Amino acid sequence: MAVVVWVVEGTWPACVDAARAHAPEEAEVVLLHVTGHDVADAAHGAFAGLLGRGHPERDPGTRVEHLAAASAESLLQAAAERLGRPCAHVERTGRVEREVVAATEGAELLVLARDGDRARLGPHSLGPASRFVVDHAACPLLLVWPEPAPGLTTMPPPPPHHR
Repeated sequence: MAVVVWVVEGTWPACVDAARAHAPEEAEVVLLHVTGHDVADAAHGAFAGLLGRGHPERDPGTRVEHLAAASAESLLQAAAERLGRPCAHVERTGRVEREVVAATEGAELLVLARDGDRARLGPHSLGPASRFVVDHAACPLLLVWPEPAPGLTTMPPPPPHHR
């Protein structure tokens, strides 16, 4: 059994804890982190547009890419330590939601956390990337709250009846 755990800043401990609790001991666990390319691309573009292309060593986009890679590796290492069992680390770069869906190919479970409005129950508890992943993942999902779930009183009211 292959279990992919989507490691995201701020919510990863809940995902790792869920994998530890629900993935069989013999499961192959893959810790996945995806770095969006948008910030580095913006820095590259600003440098090229405003400062010219004559000195590539001054391109701040390259520095942003290196910082993102170091941060991702640190996060994956912390997640692996918390998991406390052998696992693989995968770092991908690109459109986050599409990279996560691509990583689910061949997996038997994806563990992810809610990343939207976590103060109340309802459809807004998923951000756009997570909603895309929930709708398109190629395997079953385990969707967890990163902290205790809000009470049932936070559920939105039913829509009015239309006649």
